Amino acid sequence: MKLEDKVKSIVRDVKDFPKPGILFKDITPLLTKPDLVKEITVEIAQHFTGQKIDAIAAVEARGFIFGSILAQELKCAFIPMRKSGKLPYKTLIQEYALEYGTASVEVHVDAIQPGWNVLVHDDLLATGGTAGAAANLVKKLGGTVAGFSFLINLSFLAGEENLYNQFGIKPQYLVSY
Repeated sequence: MKLEDKVKSIVRDVKDFPKPGILFKDITPLLTKPDLVKEITVEIAQHFTGQKIDAIAAVEARGFIFGSILAQELKCAFIPMRKSGKLPYKTLIQEYALEYGTASVEVHVDAIQPGWNVLVHDDLLATGGTAGAAANLVKKLGGTVAGFSFLINLSFLAGEENLYNQFGIKPQYLVSY
């Protein structure tokens, strides 16, 4: 079975979460399959092994899971990007639009070294707002956005196109709905 089919067979749909009318793609059932987690991580890493990646900037909360494993696979730093008010040190904050509202993400001011090539990772690409905000924080701290990686792309929400138009980078993902 192809990796995309394996992932699709395990990802769970949750209706009306976090708001009515949203069909949430829940990746947590994947986490009960360690061999599949490894296969997913290796597949994502293969897209970036020819590039110099200094760090993975992953977005809270599900992005942390594969983002930290991916950082280990690529032997680079891991940078948590969190919801506002969750990091203990001085931060930069970036607001963005979600498909169902607005939010903001923050990062420690010393998390990225100037000139670092940073891969932005999250579990799911919807409109591209969250990943775009993370990428803007990378740039504000002097880093270069080396790419975008996701487990899932919701193609009907145009996030792939939005990120490409804003950053000139084609996002990588394993599964598209």
